[in-house]
Amino acid sequence: MGLFSKIRDGLKKTKDSFIGTIQRVANSFTKIDEELFEQLEETMIMSDIGVETSLEICNCLRKKIKERGIIDPSMIMELIQEVIAEIMGDDTGLDLTVSPAVIMVIGVNGAGKTTTIGKLCHQFRAEGKKVIVAAADTFRAAAIDQLQVWTDRAGVELVKHSEGSDPGAVVYDALEAAKARHCDVVIIDTAGRLHNKKNLMDELAKINRIIDSKAGDCSREVLLVLDATTGQNAVNQARLFSETAPITGIVLTKLDGTAKGGIVISIKNELGIPVKLIGVGEKIDDLQPFDSRQFVDALFDGVVDAKSDDEIETESAEETDETEPEEIAESHEPEYEAESEPVPEPTEIETVNLDDDIDKTDNSDDEPTDESDSEEESDDEAETEEDLRPKKRSFFGKLFGGDRK
Repeated sequence: MGLFSKIRDGLKKTKDSFIGTIQRVANSFTKIDEELFEQLEETMIMSDIGVETSLEICNCLRKKIKERGIIDPSMIMELIQEVIAEIMGDDTGLDLTVSPAVIMVIGVNGAGKTTTIGKLCHQFRAEGKKVIVAAADTFRAAAIDQLQVWTDRAGVELVKHSEGSDPGAVVYDALEAAKARHCDVVIIDTAGRLHNKKNLMDELAKINRIIDSKAGDCSREVLLVLDATTGQNAVNQARLFSETAPITGIVLTKLDGTAKGGIVISIKNELGIPVKLIGVGEKIDDLQPFDSRQFVDALFDGVVDAKSDDEIETESAEETDETEPEEIAESHEPEYEAESEPVPEPTEIETVNLDDDIDKTDNSDDEPTDESDSEEESDDEAETEEDLRPKKRSFFGKLFGGDRK
């Protein structure tokens, strides 16, 4: 299975929920108006895109529609895809240029930090890089044992101390070992923490100082691991962690198990932090470098084409005789009025024909004089339209006869 196929399959739930709902909203409108934009905004917010990002997308959509003079709602999906692609911008990969490159992994417990580290080790080893891992999560029970299983599976070295020891000492020893053994990458596992845990945040600052002193000139990455299934909570975590740690990138895990993958757009738009890795499966090779173009293409894969095909099928299935007169009456109404000013009598002929052939409910708007006359008459005479129509036809006959002369 190719990379794009994995991303497309991993985003299937997000595509069906987020993009599918937007497509249904766009298909339910016959014209582009403010009500359509309100429905789109509401749909995006309900899909966990976030209020700020939803408004940003719709504002950009309004500008593009106005600039290009678009009036067909069938083109909405193409424009939304274009707007999201612009928001995502260019990609930023991991910086591993100066060895030993140091990657510190942070995040709350349960987000998938240990699994992410194991998959990274496997990928780096497959690329021929020499990797060493620092088990600096000495706070959580069995965290070191779990990391040992992953490093053994990937075939990389692990530097560890006993449970409850100083995490800074583990990082110090790991950096010393990396330099002595000429390692390419050092991955540091840290304890799961929240922004309001002052002691853990102070510990994180201490680890950063040790890295500065021992590997100040090396490439640095601080990756925040977020669980995609938490939706907007993941965005809030990223915002809070960014206030206390120099985050360089996001790792978004469990993307294949949620319909809330649109938070990738929110993170990029609201925080400006690039998503560098995404998890689209449980296998060891299912941690993929994030490609914004592939992400957007996977979300909208087949949506625009399928939409146009559906429109063609619905247009062929519906009776055009019923729909076309209404559209003509609405779109050419100003032309009828312009022609009726110099020649008032033909204007009455056209409005009566439209009323007789299209809709009885328009009689109140197109024949104000007939309504005023009918209100003065009795109820029996007002309800019998058959008595009025012969009079109008005889009147038309006189007019037509006059024209023939």
